[in-house]
Amino acid sequence: MANLLRAWRQYVPARVSEVLAVLSVASTCLLFIHTNHLQGQLQLYETNSIEERHTALDTGAQPAPLSAPKENSVWHVEVEEEEEEKETHSKPHRYKVYRDEEYAHLDPMSLNNTRHHHRLTLMFNRVPKVGSQSTMELLRSLSYRNGFTFHKDRPQKVENIKLTQREQKRLVQLVDVFRPPSVYVKHVCFINFTTFNTTQPIYVNMVRDPVERVISWYYYVRAPWYFVERKQAFPELPLPSSQWLRKDYETCVLTGDRECQYLERDERPDFAQLTEFFCGQEKKCTGFNTEYAMQKAKENVERHYSVVGVLEDINKTLTVLDHYVPRFFKGAKDLYWNEVQKFSKVNKNIYKPPVSEKIKDIVRKNFTREIEFYEFCRQRLHMQYAALRLPKDEAS
Repeated sequence: MANLLRAWRQYVPARVSEVLAVLSVASTCLLFIHTNHLQGQLQLYETNSIEERHTALDTGAQPAPLSAPKENSVWHVEVEEEEEEKETHSKPHRYKVYRDEEYAHLDPMSLNNTRHHHRLTLMFNRVPKVGSQSTMELLRSLSYRNGFTFHKDRPQKVENIKLTQREQKRLVQLVDVFRPPSVYVKHVCFINFTTFNTTQPIYVNMVRDPVERVISWYYYVRAPWYFVERKQAFPELPLPSSQWLRKDYETCVLTGDRECQYLERDERPDFAQLTEFFCGQEKKCTGFNTEYAMQKAKENVERHYSVVGVLEDINKTLTVLDHYVPRFFKGAKDLYWNEVQKFSKVNKNIYKPPVSEKIKDIVRKNFTREIEFYEFCRQRLHMQYAALRLPKDEAS
């Protein structure tokens, strides 16, 4: 019996951590295999769709629009470029079009908060799913060209954008330690550094159509590579259920699923509230689609942010950043488009299907103040841009 026990122990890992490591690797491998299977489905779907459309064109028939795969697939899959990159070329059709001549009389200095800052520290408190990953990588590349140091927060098991008073103070002290010129990037709500007797950094951020942003987030956290990366970073995290992964956004909205109900004053865990990132750390900033969060967010943008870019107006955004925050963003537009292939692959999500305008209109009814804030940021960006009075060749 003793000999049998000794022989058995030879095949048992010496430490429990080794068992956990083996299980983690095994689960990761299974997820990658599953992802490859989905990729195969995607390629098959793309080939069939293209063949069908070519056949229709050859016969003179009206080609049917591309649609998502059948319900029995694990994900609805659509072939598309990174949705954030793709949408930079299309203006939001339901929003006002601003004309340069409306604001050409403005003085750009009066619209430039950067002039109030004497300490060259940039704070990018990035909002999820607004092209912030691409902007962060752009800043990283610009740091070599423009001679500043780049710092970012490490991945968190739970992303806390609202901090305690002590956590806020620690973050303020951390950013203050960085030797200028420097950049710090973190998912976090606005913090007023002056309340901790510290110099305010130069704030920049990005926004996006609020409804498009929540749809993007919905499918982002369901993408196979997302939870594979999370599992690798934090092996103890449980894997999502197949039922949750299979749930599509349109069904989620139409069935009144709690995840897709956007109720006023609701405290949501999924970063659906764009205004919260600009409103700040106050408790009153947390409620979804509230008047207070919107007005406070507008006030903070006007008072503390040098530039708030708009994903759907990427050229205008990069031009304004270049002119209003040149120490960090000089040459940003040229670098972005010269290396566009590199930036277009950041957070590419091929598992995001199209969502009908009917569903988006249903959701928009609960995003009234979020949309008003987004429109406010669009108008402000255009005012900054128009005030530059750039020659047409430089403005394009």
